Amino acid sequence: MSRLPHPSLLPALPTPTSRSAVRRPLDLRVHAQRIQIDELIVTDPRTVLAHARTAAHNDPDTAALVGYSTTTPLTLPAAAALLCSLHDPDELAHMGLRLVRHTTRTTAATQHRDPVVLELADAPEDTGR
Repeated sequence: MSRLPHPSLLPALPTPTSRSAVRRPLDLRVHAQRIQIDELIVTDPRTVLAHARTAAHNDPDTAALVGYSTTTPLTLPAAAALLCSLHDPDELAHMGLRLVRHTTRTTAATQHRDPVVLELADAPEDTGR
């Protein structure tokens, strides 16, 4: 005569569900957009231009998007834009650019309501002065 184990010793099995009981995700018709903006200043123009020239030779397609070609030299704003498109803020600090402000703007809306906008901005403390 075999004895059945106590129910607490049995492995947990999910209870079978019918297909009609399985819930589908709800479509709430909410549209959200998040934009992150880093504002940088140039601390060393020569270093920025030198790194940008190297980046332009390594990635000519991206450099062309900011206006660089073999006949058009990089301007300082184009050089900064090129470096920002290829590197993160920590790397940019070593290339002559410094983060002065970071802004995240989130917008969410439904079809029947005005959008809700949340903007968070921070400026890192200036430890270099």
